[in-house]
Amino acid sequence: MNLRQLEILRAVIRHRTTVAAADELALSQPAVSNALKTMEAQAGFALFERVNNRLFPTAEAMALYKESEAIFALHAKLENRMRDLRENRSGHLAIVATPPLAYSIIPSALSGFLRRRPETRVFFDVRRYEGIIEGVLSRVAELGFALGLTHHPGIAHEVVHTGEMVCVLPPQHPLADRPMISASDLSGLPFIGLERGTRLGEAVRDSFARAGAPFRPTVEVRYCNTACVLAAAGVGAAVVDPFSPRQNGGSGLVVRPFTPTTQAVAYMLWSEAEPLSRLAKAFLNEIRKESALLERTAPHQQHGAESG
Repeated sequence: MNLRQLEILRAVIRHRTTVAAADELALSQPAVSNALKTMEAQAGFALFERVNNRLFPTAEAMALYKESEAIFALHAKLENRMRDLRENRSGHLAIVATPPLAYSIIPSALSGFLRRRPETRVFFDVRRYEGIIEGVLSRVAELGFALGLTHHPGIAHEVVHTGEMVCVLPPQHPLADRPMISASDLSGLPFIGLERGTRLGEAVRDSFARAGAPFRPTVEVRYCNTACVLAAAGVGAAVVDPFSPRQNGGSGLVVRPFTPTTQAVAYMLWSEAEPLSRLAKAFLNEIRKESALLERTAPHQQHGAESG
């Protein structure tokens, strides 16, 4: 007895007529009747007793019905699993990101992504740039996100967002009322610099050099989010990526455009060795949506509005 025959048997037991069973299974009534005859011939015993145009299952038919419960429960589970895979609602996704993106654009994208896929499990790690490259190449993570990119064989990429470095200051700072802050404006004032040798740290030093302004930080930190925390506490001004001031709503920070213009380009990265999973592609679409939202809100910052 095959699965289709068992399905017909179960439908007839539930409905007691071949007509109702045929309606449920989208079959013709003769097809159901013929299937019952075939099953009884194969089994070698009666499956139903016919009384007043209704079919009553025999003890043997009920035994088959009960034994087949596990089969159809498993079948239903497989159908649900297939639907989840088709709709990208379950599975496992590994992501790594540098701090500016890990604490800004990714959390909101991840929130919407998981809300629609409650069965999906995500591994999410925050690393420095070198760790992002290593994680993607070794396939520890399927997707990586970083600011700036040097060519690496075997890594494919897409630009998430192209922005510019900004100046962050505490509200009481003497430059807070200016619509734009230059490297020269910061000369002689308490300043929070990014660590030498880091990608963003070198970019900020280069911008000061282009402006002919001295670069003398009062405090030097590794991460832009650390610089933002110190700036909000009144330690001084800092030049950071456009993502970091958005953390926690940018509370306590004034954000201004910085000159000379210093680009901060966000990339999403993946290995060329294997095609992206459907789940990874779905998450990239969420990131693209967040990037589009960022593009729409960025002009408020560039016109000198306070963040928070």
